[in-house]
Amino acid sequence: MVAVHFSLVKLNRGFLVCLWLLGIMMSLSCAARYGASKQKLEVKKHLNRLNKPAVKSIQSPDGDIIDCVPISKQPAFDHPFLKDHKIQMRPSYHPEGLFDDNKASAKPKEKKETHIPPQLWHRYGKCSEGTIPMRRTKEDDVLRASSVKRFGKKKHRTVPIPRSAEPDLINQNGHQHAIAYVEGDKYYGAKASLNVWEPKIQHANEFSLSQIWLLGGSFGQDLNSIEAGWQVSPDLYGDNNTRLFTYWTSDAYQATGCYNLLCSGFIQINSDIAMGASISPVSGYRNSQYDISILIWKDPKEGHWWMQFGNGYVLGYWPSFLFSYLTESASMIEWGGEVVNSQSGGHHTWTQMGSGHFPEEGFSKASYFRNIQVVDGSNNLKAPKRMGTFTEKSNCYDVQTGSNDDWGHFFYYGGPGKNKNCP
Repeated sequence: MVAVHFSLVKLNRGFLVCLWLLGIMMSLSCAARYGASKQKLEVKKHLNRLNKPAVKSIQSPDGDIIDCVPISKQPAFDHPFLKDHKIQMRPSYHPEGLFDDNKASAKPKEKKETHIPPQLWHRYGKCSEGTIPMRRTKEDDVLRASSVKRFGKKKHRTVPIPRSAEPDLINQNGHQHAIAYVEGDKYYGAKASLNVWEPKIQHANEFSLSQIWLLGGSFGQDLNSIEAGWQVSPDLYGDNNTRLFTYWTSDAYQATGCYNLLCSGFIQINSDIAMGASISPVSGYRNSQYDISILIWKDPKEGHWWMQFGNGYVLGYWPSFLFSYLTESASMIEWGGEVVNSQSGGHHTWTQMGSGHFPEEGFSKASYFRNIQVVDGSNNLKAPKRMGTFTEKSNCYDVQTGSNDDWGHFFYYGGPGKNKNCP
């Protein structure tokens, strides 16, 4: 009888334990469903904020949808300081002394042929005057980010710090660079032409880009940065296409700023060029070279920072109130490449920078920046003085400068990443 009672007690205890475990599992399941439901709601709200009502939509051959959005309905005007902002449809002043990108070589046999690549979506239509083309953000784009809040934002500390007192600071964050730079003066703009490539990316959380940085403030928590160039970023766009991009921040990539038009800030006025859209064709090794020209300058009258793409496409501007230090001028300009090295398995990534080849290989093989200029206090474009170079690991990615009559100040840069000298 005692044995039977003991068995019943054990059964009851076992039954209670099972009920308890079942309750925990049901609670976890409910919590997971609630969490997923809450995230889906957050994503939907964010997409509604970003994707504005379009007057026309264009299906790009790469899978993108380009929405033609009325200029006054773009995300910039969600900013409380821009509610009553009068859109400036053209800059008050343009910099003088633009280097002639189409200047022919004195010796025709040495002329280096380059071409301007269009955007892929242009094959299937265009947006009308009074609208701007916006790449539609998809649910999967947002879900790839670490959080809805961090979608469209760079990670902290991604700016190269030449001659830093803490040389390992950037390496610890996994970002590596090969750049040319100027500092020690007040700069009111920068310009360069850079050839466009499609570098191979090893891991989806890595990227490869080539850009111009205009920087103000310290490299601490208050860094101001305006950036533009081309990038390959599977994490941001969901593919390996080469895309035009812009970026800005006024607090060292913490809370402010974003890529392209993924937050309130940059005001676009151009109906031809879409931020974040694919550039095609791209340069080929020992083949045709395609490059883009980027000019960013501060309007001396209104104080806004303007961006021009190519010789005639004024894209828009960053209103001056977005910044603290850049309200007046930039204290450093950088041109060059950046990659993320996730150091998977303890080995350096083989994610390529630029063409994936070292600078000494030269034209049609290595990536380059040419016709490099800065804007001075008189709104004149001038050759940079005392241009330095910086790279964390020259065996992985390197940079070499030069100058001549055709290309003015220039440099080749980039590399393959992992190789026998960069394990």
